[in-house]
Amino acid sequence: MSAVGLTPVVVRLKLSLLRNGLRQSAGRRAAYVTSVVVVLLIAALQLLGLIALRGNAHAATVAVLLVEVLALGWAVMPLFFPSGDETLDPTRLVMLPLRPQPLVRALLAASLVGIGPLFTLCLFTGAVVSVAHGAAAYGVGVLAVVLALLVCVALARAVAAANIRLLTSRKGRDLAVLSGLVIAVGAQLVNFGAQRLGSAGLSPLDPVENVLRWVPPASSIGAVDSVSRGAYGLAVAQLALSAAALAGLLALWSRSLTTLMTSPDESTLQTAAPSARERTSTGLSRLLPAGRTGTVMERSLRYIWRDPKTKAAWVTSLAIGLIVPVFNALQGTGSIYFACFAAGMLGIQMYNQFGQDTSAFWMVAMTISSRRDAYAELRGRALALLLITLPYATLVTVVTTALLGAWPKLPEVLGLSFALLGAMLATGAWSSARFPYSIPQEGYKNVVPGQAGLAWISVFGGMIAAALLTAPVIAAAIWLNVSSDGDGWTWLLLPGGVLYGALITLLGLRLAAPRTAGRLPEILTAVSKG
Repeated sequence: MSAVGLTPVVVRLKLSLLRNGLRQSAGRRAAYVTSVVVVLLIAALQLLGLIALRGNAHAATVAVLLVEVLALGWAVMPLFFPSGDETLDPTRLVMLPLRPQPLVRALLAASLVGIGPLFTLCLFTGAVVSVAHGAAAYGVGVLAVVLALLVCVALARAVAAANIRLLTSRKGRDLAVLSGLVIAVGAQLVNFGAQRLGSAGLSPLDPVENVLRWVPPASSIGAVDSVSRGAYGLAVAQLALSAAALAGLLALWSRSLTTLMTSPDESTLQTAAPSARERTSTGLSRLLPAGRTGTVMERSLRYIWRDPKTKAAWVTSLAIGLIVPVFNALQGTGSIYFACFAAGMLGIQMYNQFGQDTSAFWMVAMTISSRRDAYAELRGRALALLLITLPYATLVTVVTTALLGAWPKLPEVLGLSFALLGAMLATGAWSSARFPYSIPQEGYKNVVPGQAGLAWISVFGGMIAAALLTAPVIAAAIWLNVSSDGDGWTWLLLPGGVLYGALITLLGLRLAAPRTAGRLPEILTAVSKG
């Protein structure tokens, strides 16, 4: 089939996939329409804001940086959301008699259909309007918008094609689930940068813009600014850079398609040496206590390392628990008490312990026949969490203390962190037995439909209860800091917090054990719905 005939077929295929997906349910149609309206509204506001920058001394800086950030987003989104577009997977076309180059042109045209390209087009248009002055600049701006958009789309496709084997494997699904971590870290970085720029203005970004205006696809927007200033030679060079980048990305994409369509994958190859793939023991069991406690700890630690959803939750909590206190300390607006955020974020992992097992919980339920078995199960899970949380919370507190130079407060804050952690372990154990809910294994949802209320009660209700349980230690800290002669005794909060956290944890496990043993059928039903 020729490229001319193939392109409309692939575009119609893209439209059919979109139309058939919307026909599945009214809820899906409503969600799609809502997302379209929201995206178009944001794009319109961004477009108006960029147009308002016309004549501003830093208009080119904003436009160039915006284009480069959008290009970065196009590059990384296929890695985190490979299932967002069915046509991103070229392996589905392997059995068809298609040549790579016509297929590249057809898929490139199909890629321009969707909300993402429309949003990008609006922002690129606003970027051109903000820097264009004169008819020649607007003429170049039309070419610049087309080039920049095609570079972004080709970049996304080239990245997806080069990594499609990874993205469709288990490791690729792990990477997609971990996108929450990147979003969380990126949000904090953007917040930190915005606060810095709010006090210093856009002038510090001018040197960055002078470099990025030569990096495609931002170089095409830089060409519009160059024409506006009369630098036609620079404009030609910048446009040539974007055109060369587009040609290079299309060539890379075509090469990746050729490799995908002509080389076998692991599913078609015989395993040469099965014995070489056998796993060896890591020796983890030798470092843990004997009996059921050690077995439960090992199982929990292996879930953290191997299960994508559990791993994502832990890595995100570890990152945010460090970012919030450290970034606030670096900005000079933080408090030493923000270090307790680390213990709070990791304490959340104790909630819905059985839901993390999903349908595999039935194997655990078969081993619980008494309150004693339930207590040993809960104790092992709590100890596995403490194995990570205690040193991590201590590390975050020490780092935050060092950044703020508040060393006299270190024992006090550590005591508060350990007391909070103990309260969250206690309420998490009870909440896991009383309000279990299922976590779907596929996709990006953390709660199956119909159990959102249970999740809210379990997590947020448990957190409120943990805050109330920590109130005695908090009250003691306030009294010692307010009292005229209490400063010399704040160090007592460290052993006091450790003791209080340990006692409240044991009490919570004791109270949760009989409820766990008595509600095994209900728990198994609730966590198996995903």
